[in-house]
Order: sequence, then C-alpha cells, then structure tokens
Amino acid sequence: MKTTKVASNSAALHSHLHGVILAGGRGTRFWPRSRAAHPKQLMNFFGGASLLQQTVSRVAPLIPAERIWVFTNELLLKQVRKQLPGVPPEQIIAEPVQRNTGPCAGLAAELILRRDPDAVLGMFPSDQTIADERAFLKVLRLAVAQAARHKIVVLGIAPRWPETGYGYMEFSARPARRNSQALPVLRFREKPKLSVAQRYLKAGRFFWNSGMFFWRASLFRELLQQHLPATASVLNKIGERMATSSVGRGQRVLRELYPDCENISVDFAVLEKARGIVGIPCEVGWSDVGSWNAVYDLLPRDSQSNALRSESLLIDSSGLLVDVPGKLFAAIGITDLVIVETGGALLVARRDRAQDVSQLVKQLELARRKELL
Repeated sequence: MKTTKVASNSAALHSHLHGVILAGGRGTRFWPRSRAAHPKQLMNFFGGASLLQQTVSRVAPLIPAERIWVFTNELLLKQVRKQLPGVPPEQIIAEPVQRNTGPCAGLAAELILRRDPDAVLGMFPSDQTIADERAFLKVLRLAVAQAARHKIVVLGIAPRWPETGYGYMEFSARPARRNSQALPVLRFREKPKLSVAQRYLKAGRFFWNSGMFFWRASLFRELLQQHLPATASVLNKIGERMATSSVGRGQRVLRELYPDCENISVDFAVLEKARGIVGIPCEVGWSDVGSWNAVYDLLPRDSQSNALRSESLLIDSSGLLVDVPGKLFAAIGITDLVIVETGGALLVARRDRAQDVSQLVKQLELARRKELL
C-alpha cells in the first residue's frame, strides 16, 4: 500500500509540473553560423535535433508538450512553432523586447497560475546539453518534490575547471553526494576573477549556477510582488488581459505593456533576496554550449584531435574545429583554431579566444552591417 500511495502522490505532483523554456537569446558567440534570425538554440550541433528540441525532449518523460511554455522573441516565433509542433501555439510567447529572465519568469507564473493554481514551474535554458539524461530525470524528480514544499530550488553543476564566465552558488560544506540531495544555499556569487574561481574549485563547496530553477508559481509571484512590485504589477495586468484574449490580441497586449517591465535577471530580482533557497549538487554531463570551443569539446574528434564537420585535407594540423560546408577545407601546419564559414562571412579564431567572438558582433553592429547579423 505504501508503494502505491507514494507512486500516486508522485503522479499527482508531476501533473502540476510545467516546463518554462527560455529560447529568446541571440547566441552571438556562435557568429557567423548564429544570426539574429537563426540563433544557436535553433541550430543542430549534435544529432538530428536543435538544442531547443533536445531541451523539450529531455524533460518529456515528466512534462508533456501540453504543459510546455516557450518564451522567445517575435523574430523567432514562426521558427520556434515550426520546430515544436506539439506545443500549443498560445504557449509559445514572443517577448516584444528583451527584459532578461526576471520579468520572463514572472510572466510565466502569471499565465500558468490562471490555468493551474497548484502549478510547479521548472525553468530551463534552451541552449544547454545534458549527457546523462537518466541522472538528470532523477534530479528533476527531487527538485520538483522540493519545490512543491514551497522551496526555491536551483541546480548546481559540479565545476570541472576554474570558470570565470559562470555565476556560482555556495553550500555550507563540500557536498557528500551528487544528484540525490537538496542542500541549503548560503549565497550566490557573481562571475569571479580567475584567482577566485581557482579558490572556489579547490574548496569544493562552490557549484556553477546552471540557470535551471524550480518553484511554485504562486510563490514566485509573491516574491516578485515583494521585491519587484512595479514589474509585478505590470505582469499582473498582462496576465489578466491575456487570459481572455486570442493569440493575436495577446501579442498586442505584450507589445503595449511588457516594455514597462524592469530589465533584470531572476538572480538579482529574487534569488539573491529570498530566504530558504536549496540547491541540488549535480553531475549530469552538463554543458551550456557557450562558445565554439564548447562545441569542439562535445564533438567527436580524430586521432589529431580535430573536430571536422566538413570534408578536410590536413597536414601537420591538430586541435581544429572545421565547419566549412560545401567545399573541401585544406590546411597545413595550423593548430587549435576554429574555422567556420557561412554565406558572406568566414571566422578564424584561436579556440582559447572563442568567447571573444561576441566582440566581433558588437563591431558589426556599430558598423551597421545588418546583412551579417
């Protein structure tokens, strides 16, 4: 009887679980392949599906398509709908302007609460990969159970190197187990300098903030009303009007009101002010696919450590990522480079400088080269 009851309670809990997928980013570090109208989350780097499609598929055992909500922008709306035909069109929300993750999470809570007062939300970036999906689902079940108890839950990734480009979460002590316990989070740390990141790695109690969060929709709305009241008021008006509007009318409501929201992340808006946050220390084969170098790390490589996505003829060359479709790529005596070509643009960069590709995009913006953006 106990087993049946636990299974029944779990099924009831999961029936209120909604997935909020963030899919509005530009992916500027993946220029020239990633453009404003076709950013990295819509691209196929590995296998036969885009990063966005992989994200939805990964959570499908717990969250069916009818409880998936995708937040993107107006430029990508048609492509997202095409890639996710199973998701109801009214649940693919096109933000008219970028306002970061705080207002986005608040809008999700407002819209979903009107459908499901007991909703538990899981927020997932659409541009990450998870190698161990079985372990990931185990973590998700634990996170949902904690969130149902009115906790804010953050997934923390065991750091593999002293990363300076991620935020960190700090536990009180080095976690003894991974994937199976929720621990109090002492505080969140901003992106550190290298010397600080090295200290974090050695301490063993600092984990990367994955950007995956879980909470009751009602709790998040309360916290937003407390810490960001002006934006919470705007989102409440949007929720009320969109609840009785058609898809087209709802988009007009967003264009009218959403720009009045503050531009702020979930971290600054709520997480760094809320109490009782718990984190789950994870080892699930996570990558944020944050640069061409991250793609290189995830792709199969030949005996000379070259990741080749194009026909290539190489002599004394190693450590290359080559993505030059439609032609033979030939090289002699080069090492540790990213070479990516699209119509109208060719990128050549040192792999250890791949994070700086976004600076090229800024220069193109200043030069008003819209045809290359």
